[in-house]
Amino acid sequence: MKTKRALAIAAVAAAALTAGTSAVATNGQTPQGLTAEAEAFIKVDRNTQWKEVQNLKLDFPTFHPQGMSLVGDKIFLSSVEILEPTVRYPSPVDGYDRTTGKGRGHVFVIDRQGKLLKDIVLGEGTIYHPGGTDFDGDRVWVPVAEYRPNSSSIVYTIDPDTYEVIEQFRQADHIGGVVADRKTNRISGVSWGSRKLFTWNSQGRLLGTQGNPSHFIDYQDCEYAGAGQQLCSGVTGLKTADGKPFELGGLALTDLSDGTITHEVPFQKFSTAGHSITRNPVALESDGEVLRLFAAPDDGEEAAGTELFIFEARP
Repeated sequence: MKTKRALAIAAVAAAALTAGTSAVATNGQTPQGLTAEAEAFIKVDRNTQWKEVQNLKLDFPTFHPQGMSLVGDKIFLSSVEILEPTVRYPSPVDGYDRTTGKGRGHVFVIDRQGKLLKDIVLGEGTIYHPGGTDFDGDRVWVPVAEYRPNSSSIVYTIDPDTYEVIEQFRQADHIGGVVADRKTNRISGVSWGSRKLFTWNSQGRLLGTQGNPSHFIDYQDCEYAGAGQQLCSGVTGLKTADGKPFELGGLALTDLSDGTITHEVPFQKFSTAGHSITRNPVALESDGEVLRLFAAPDDGEEAAGTELFIFEARP
């Protein structure tokens, strides 16, 4: 991460943490037609108490998890298996900052007890890095990209019952996550580090791109939140005063049309391996007065392997 960018992000993050309240839509109005999860999230602030209620060890090779979608009793968990790590070039080569590396993309289908039901392999050639996923009520959307910025991607859908995979479209860039907007039937996406926002029509034609107006966190996994909004989770890599790495986690409700923030909060919980809980795969669900957060931040190769954490709050 560039020094100037790190300092800018740190300043924004510090301001958000110090304020004690989260951002609210600039017009002071809550969007109408939000999902139950988003309605509950609007009430969350920095002081909301999140309680860990379950921690399930995923007892199969999970590699480097990326995105998560809840589909009834099933959980779709995307992950990248790295066979050969990418290597940074001393200076850009053909516009790329690193080699392609080698790998394999997976979408694991598990039940709510963590049992593996299906391993769906996605991607082709140098395109092997799945990203953040979304369930549109009919299909699970999964982008798979090269493991480097400014590269190329394929966006797939998966039938949650038959596991049929269909390629929807391709994009000449790294797409790190997608969301299907039920209001407009458009598809939205984020680039490497979520610094660029994309919009496609339902046939995959690119309608436009714009810069991400938020610098609080890099969005890793997003889901449709109703009313033309999306709920996103992610982290920003910072450093402490003594130079040690620190992951600042957070959640944000944003407008799909222009990326503006409706509501955002830091998430101050950490995993067994010391990662922010919102580091990669996150999914939210509402159950009456309870807002439930599912997360799998740790890699399979880390000390405790990948664990499925479940937190609950009553905002």
